[in-house]
Amino acid sequence: MNLFHRLFGNKDNKIVDFINREAVILDVRTKEEFALGAIAGAKNIDVQQLPSKIKTISQWNKPVITCCASGIRSARALALIEQHGIEVVNGGSWQSLAKKL
Repeated sequence: MNLFHRLFGNKDNKIVDFINREAVILDVRTKEEFALGAIAGAKNIDVQQLPSKIKTISQWNKPVITCCASGIRSARALALIEQHGIEVVNGGSWQSLAKKL
């Protein structure tokens, strides 16, 4: 377990740090999914639209916590956002992330 934490860090601690630094919660589900339930105050950009929205995200000048339905799309979003030098962590599913807030 110690090796795991050294390699991957503690995601929950990183999420808490990001929240303390007024991170933007970015829900990357579709608009239809987002309308069915979401974290209050979260921004919604479909993962398919992210490449055209990177400039907008960088202008937030805040760390980003990605989330989606299961954590798969938010992991894809993390990889794309991270390539542009933006601090980002994958919050996983929006429902599990909401419990941490």
